[in-house]
Amino acid sequence: MYRRQFDRCTHSGVIFDDVIRPGLEEPGECSGPVSVGCVAGDAQSYILFCDFFDRVIEAYHQHKVTSQTPESDFNYDNLKGGDDFDRSYAVRCEVSVVRGVEDFSFPTHCSRGERRQLLMLARRALQRLEEEELPGRLLLLEEMNQEQQKELKLNTPSSSQLRIGIARDWPDARAIWVSKDGSLVVWVNMEDHLRLVSTREDANIAEALKCICINLQKLEVYYRELRHPFIWKQQLGWVTSSPADVGTGLRVSVHLKLQHLPKHRRLEDVLQRLRILQQNNVATFGLSEVVLTQLVVDGVKLLIAMEKRLEVNRDVDELVPTQK
Repeated sequence: MYRRQFDRCTHSGVIFDDVIRPGLEEPGECSGPVSVGCVAGDAQSYILFCDFFDRVIEAYHQHKVTSQTPESDFNYDNLKGGDDFDRSYAVRCEVSVVRGVEDFSFPTHCSRGERRQLLMLARRALQRLEEEELPGRLLLLEEMNQEQQKELKLNTPSSSQLRIGIARDWPDARAIWVSKDGSLVVWVNMEDHLRLVSTREDANIAEALKCICINLQKLEVYYRELRHPFIWKQQLGWVTSSPADVGTGLRVSVHLKLQHLPKHRRLEDVLQRLRILQQNNVATFGLSEVVLTQLVVDGVKLLIAMEKRLEVNRDVDELVPTQK
């Protein structure tokens, strides 16, 4: 594979060595379920080095890359439940989605000039969002004090992020947009061009998904009008620098308060069968946005039901799902 691809180069200058080397993690540096050990420097990397990326995507997402257009569904009304978790166990939830912007290299490879232009586009698009429906403010990272950074849970770049280029010229042209009502946060030029995040302390996934779907589709329209649409590939769907996010770019998580289940011998088996990692979806490719969210909703309800059984010393084996 290396011999076939080592001398290829994308239009923005990404070579195969840029793809396969920088994402490799050292012990103790794993960044969670989105760490797959490799990165794409630009959207063309997924096409030019498809022999490599298709194998990574299929292994990680357990879904075959075909010529079929990936399914998409932003109709949040199709979600069943998500607003009815037992609050004694469900503490909070977060729904996020990442997007890459057409005509720009990904953060792992982009130049300072590209990054500043991406910030300008984000400023214009988010201003439209403010004017039409959702008031908010854009905070430049380089202008924030330590207290503001702590409040927004901003960490200094890790050695892994420094190695793969994400933190190049830090904190130049990095920003966070925060809605006035706190329902939505947009990260600009951090690990991705854009990351939209909706966090709720009442663990209402249905409302968080609704917030993401509505505002993401508005931003998609604004960026298209600015002649820089979000990056979409026929066989993969939405793509960003990490192969772990192709397809939908959607991450759904619920923080649970469980006392007995974490100690149970079947927990890891149950999580694998549900295709969730702790309370987060693993895959983002091969299923629609609503279906992925539904998997987390159903999985969380099952985990809570198992916890309730263990509290009264009842067996949970019959609740273990069949392999999905």
